[in-house]
Amino acid sequence: MKPTRNSLRIAALATAFVFVSLSAHATNGYQLIGIGSYQKSLGGAVTANPGSAMTAVSNPAGMARVGARADFSMEAFMPDRPVDFTASGGNVADSAVDIYGVPAIGWTAPTSEGSEVYFGGGMYGTSGMGVDYAPTTTMPGQDWDGYSNVSFWQMAPGFAWNVNERYSVGVTLNLDYQSIAFKQRDSFRNINFDLARGASGFGLGFGLGLLYDVNDQLTVGFNYKSKQHFSPMEYQLAEGDISSGGSDFAAGTYKLDLDFPQQAAVGLAYRANENLTVSADLKWINWSDTMDKLSVTGPGGEFPMDPGWDDQTVYALGVSYGITERVTLRAGYNYAESPIGDSQAGNNLLLPAIVETHYTVGMNVLLNNHWELAWHYMEVPEKTLTDPTSGAKISLAEQSFGFNIGYRF
Repeated sequence: MKPTRNSLRIAALATAFVFVSLSAHATNGYQLIGIGSYQKSLGGAVTANPGSAMTAVSNPAGMARVGARADFSMEAFMPDRPVDFTASGGNVADSAVDIYGVPAIGWTAPTSEGSEVYFGGGMYGTSGMGVDYAPTTTMPGQDWDGYSNVSFWQMAPGFAWNVNERYSVGVTLNLDYQSIAFKQRDSFRNINFDLARGASGFGLGFGLGLLYDVNDQLTVGFNYKSKQHFSPMEYQLAEGDISSGGSDFAAGTYKLDLDFPQQAAVGLAYRANENLTVSADLKWINWSDTMDKLSVTGPGGEFPMDPGWDDQTVYALGVSYGITERVTLRAGYNYAESPIGDSQAGNNLLLPAIVETHYTVGMNVLLNNHWELAWHYMEVPEKTLTDPTSGAKISLAEQSFGFNIGYRF
């Protein structure tokens, strides 16, 4: 089917919307557990169970399994992230802005009529985090304020091939964009760190995916996403934008080198009957390679940030049940231990990506042979860490609600 002029115009508008929207969120570290309502409603357990065109970023092989379709997703992401200085005689501060929009679009279709080779991809807001704290008393006579915004977007064009009736493979070229801004002032330690004007850049990586049907009921999936390589972010700073211990760093160009980590996932999908499917994923995210040691360097020297993040192992479980031919209910669970512990809390006041347990529900409704609607809701209980030296506490809880419009060609 050839795309109509109206469909091309809609796709162009959606593409523009993805690129102008900003995000600031966190979940498995600062990566979303899934993209779009289908993936979210299953707790991200989709490596062996692709069901939407967002599969290009979770398992490229799925592009050959979901058929010719396009998906448009919007998520309202609502984090709650207070920082508590009451242990040292200070106050509790709540971060400004408590709702963010996270859009995504995806598509996949055969390269020609009857072909088992599919072309697809999409543009996705996959990762990010951010806080915005007004000046807050940390102890009598001392105050602190902080701001961060890390946004990560990914475009993932790729190909998938149904090699035979049981085996599918896929590959994507990942074209990335990230924007990074930080600001922190601490009068007690006499520190100022101002990268609030922000910097952005493009990165590059790839993804590989496999799907294998062991039998009519059991499917095994595998996905590998390479490290996403970026050139160092560059900040044009004035004298005093960075200062430590009363000494101002010299003006000039400062650089921050922040890549996005490699990750791998294996999954199982078991179709107990025509109505019930259970899926499970095990994922590894290599945060220690990109978020352990960080520093800003320039003419005035080096300013260490050193978040001290460890790798994460993610466990995900999803259940899907069709109550009618047109209506399917879903539920999911996702768990990953926080990438930091209490001893790193003081270095992550601006990066409190510490939540661990995620509960999700959702529903899918087929309107006709072409159109379908889906929604999801996610609840993430609060997680709190306490710095053992100062007693400062960082906390994070999350909710999100989203919907997806899908079209089958």
